[in-house]
Amino acid sequence: MKKYEALVVLAPTLNEEEVKGAVERVKGIIENGGGVVDNVDEWGKRRLAYEINKFNEGYYFLVNFTANPELPRELDRLLRISDNVIRHIVVKFD
Repeated sequence: MKKYEALVVLAPTLNEEEVKGAVERVKGIIENGGGVVDNVDEWGKRRLAYEINKFNEGYYFLVNFTANPELPRELDRLLRISDNVIRHIVVKFD
């Protein structure tokens, strides 16, 4: 198993309950895929460097996790089709 981290930017139009649900959904995807969530760091609402989908702000959170190499591809696929996620990146931690 290898270490990974995922940075996710959510739409700023979400309320606090929807943001918590999105964070729990990402954690659930990792845990159901056989991975272990090491840390979740919620950065809160921040200004974007450039406009994305007519949004100037986004809600950021970072998830550090340990998983098999197949799980990050599945996580990337599920984040890509999520309506609330405006940007994300999953990288392997060396």
